[in-house]
Amino acid sequence: MGGLNQGFLLVLPIIITPKEFILAHYRVLNDDIIAGGSGFGTHPHDNMEIISIPLEGALAHKDSMGNTSVIHAGDVQVMSAGTGVYHSEFNYHQDKEGKFLQIWIFPNKKNVSPRYDQFTMEQSQMQNQFLLIVSPFELEH
Repeated sequence: MGGLNQGFLLVLPIIITPKEFILAHYRVLNDDIIAGGSGFGTHPHDNMEIISIPLEGALAHKDSMGNTSVIHAGDVQVMSAGTGVYHSEFNYHQDKEGKFLQIWIFPNKKNVSPRYDQFTMEQSQMQNQFLLIVSPFELEH
């Protein structure tokens, strides 16, 4: 695809040993740089958790659930494709590159209703510490 430069692409195997089960749910980790105005046209996903984290610039998102949004550096977008969703994503800016990480995870339950969420991380939370971004478990605060 024109306009895409992948810093790295890590694709993990689907079949692994029980000792390595902790990695079983992770499918892809993309480090992408997207040229201004470029992106990914409408395409389908199902039974996949997709987490997008812009590092520089902004990413425009539109999906078949009716969501239209722009995620900026510091935001996190979580889309559960469930029974199926179509979406597109493009560099929001026409004149500068955007850089983002995208993580694909196999869900712990298949064929659930698709859902979308987006939130902004506080800059103070991202300094010199680990930060839990998403989890299948409810956590106490």
